[in-house]
Amino acid sequence: MNQYVLTAYDYTDGEALQRRMDVRPHHLDKVRELKENGNYIAGGAILNAESNMIGSVMMVQFDTDELMEAWKNNDPYVTGKVWETIDVKPFKQAVL
Repeated sequence: MNQYVLTAYDYTDGEALQRRMDVRPHHLDKVRELKENGNYIAGGAILNAESNMIGSVMMVQFDTDELMEAWKNNDPYVTGKVWETIDVKPFKQAVL
């Protein structure tokens, strides 16, 4: 299974945080599905100095790059115009 780390930053317009909050329940439902399917490793929000959410970091795993891309492109934070930029890198979880 291929592992990935995604670093995503939100849009910065005046409605960006409200869009995130509106879409968040749907995004978290999809994260729960990822976890149930064994695709979710870890994740959370990136915060600014005021403790507002301005992005996300997620570690996920999929059998193929194509499956990861399909998931990413259909995540509610993408379709709901929350994440403006997404950087995806290969990742290898350390086993301690």
